[in-house]
Amino acid sequence: MRVILAEDSTLLREGLVRLLAEEGHDVLAAVGNGELLLKAVAEDQPDVVVADVRMPPTHTDEGLRAALEIRERWPEVGVLVLSQYVEKRYATELLTGETEGVGYLLKDRVVQVDEFLDALERVAAGRAAFDPEVVRQLLGRTTHTDLLARLTVREQDVLAEMAQGHTNAAIARRLHISQSAVEKHTNAIFDKLELTGGEGYSRRVLAVLRYLGS
Repeated sequence: MRVILAEDSTLLREGLVRLLAEEGHDVLAAVGNGELLLKAVAEDQPDVVVADVRMPPTHTDEGLRAALEIRERWPEVGVLVLSQYVEKRYATELLTGETEGVGYLLKDRVVQVDEFLDALERVAAGRAAFDPEVVRQLLGRTTHTDLLARLTVREQDVLAEMAQGHTNAAIARRLHISQSAVEKHTNAIFDKLELTGGEGYSRRVLAVLRYLGS
């Protein structure tokens, strides 16, 4: 993959550069603020951008605003946002648009190298990748609790895995159930949540995420 990094912590930024290089990826640029990130993407569009939410000069939402602008100007570029904490407003803002090729991970997840690389690959491939803790908190804040209450415990487990961006096959492995059981639970989830939409992995996950973020 061709990657551009935006992280104001020099230690973390250089660590990510080394990690990605060791995995055979091409790091086109590694910058420390949102302005330089937009400039780097304009000069050489990557497959995916990894950006911290909070960067100089105000350390509030510079990284998020840059990520949203990248999604608008270069929709083919995947965006994986990193955050120290679950910031629901930022996560919801990221989810309200088209979320193909979008991810949101807590920084603690980066040290779990396999999970970080898996999320990066999913985002670069145009899929979704959301931290389990982000999904858990969004599930907890939804205004549609009456509909969510219809779900069984197993259906809630499947929904959480779907919202993280996992395929049916991956969900079956992670929950130790058959793929046909996952498909059955998925159909039940959409019926109970009154969700409609086209078939296919990406569209159904986006529908769930938008629903939870509304």
